[in-house]
Amino acid sequence: MILFPAIDLKDGQCVRLVKGDMAAATVFSDSPGDQAAAFERAGFSHLHVVDLNGAFEGRSVNGAAVDEILKSVTIPVQLGGGIRDMAGIETWLGKGIRRVILGTVALRDPALVIEAASRFPGRIVVGIDARGGKVAVEGWAETSELEAEDLARRFEDAGVAAIVYTDIDRDGVLTGLNIEATLSLARAVSIPVIASGGLASIDDVKRLMEPDAAILEGAITGRALYDGRIDPAEALRVIAGAEVTP
Repeated sequence: MILFPAIDLKDGQCVRLVKGDMAAATVFSDSPGDQAAAFERAGFSHLHVVDLNGAFEGRSVNGAAVDEILKSVTIPVQLGGGIRDMAGIETWLGKGIRRVILGTVALRDPALVIEAASRFPGRIVVGIDARGGKVAVEGWAETSELEAEDLARRFEDAGVAAIVYTDIDRDGVLTGLNIEATLSLARAVSIPVIASGGLASIDDVKRLMEPDAAILEGAITGRALYDGRIDPAEALRVIAGAEVTP
């Protein structure tokens, strides 16, 4: 189980949104590189980064901030937001991003995802963001009629490294993971699944260590870390199996 601290980038700053609403952004740091380094010092082994402007505009916008992050840490970084073509994938992997997350393009152009997964084994992740179980795209501004599990099944044999599953209605509101929907998706495919959206307390981290959640690759946490609701040291002890009692 990997616990990924999240850095969401808007206008070069580290922010958190509520349910993907760009107008409801809270700034937590003006220095993405410093924030990334702080997470590494805290003991986290991986980092999850999203270019929020990029997700809405369909192109990489916060490239300078991502470059700053890459220069500031040695741990693997996975990046999503605005990466919509092979050139963008190649650019970021070439710069040192460990895994690229493809969201909107997974719905719009699944053939590109399949080709990328073939060309870059182990380095392509599909981001599936759902509102009421339906796939949302374009920075969550549009909701399709496609069920999240149906989209996941399209990539069953594509060789993608993982699926990041985000419940939009839980994102940034600290109400707890939608563990039932996440586990349902994880059972529907053989692809490793990462839970995202709503992780709010150490109890949520402990829930991830229960036997039925062992099929998950990990979980992403953002606002709860920034707000101090989750202590990094305690969370990492739980993930390591040193503290699993409620």
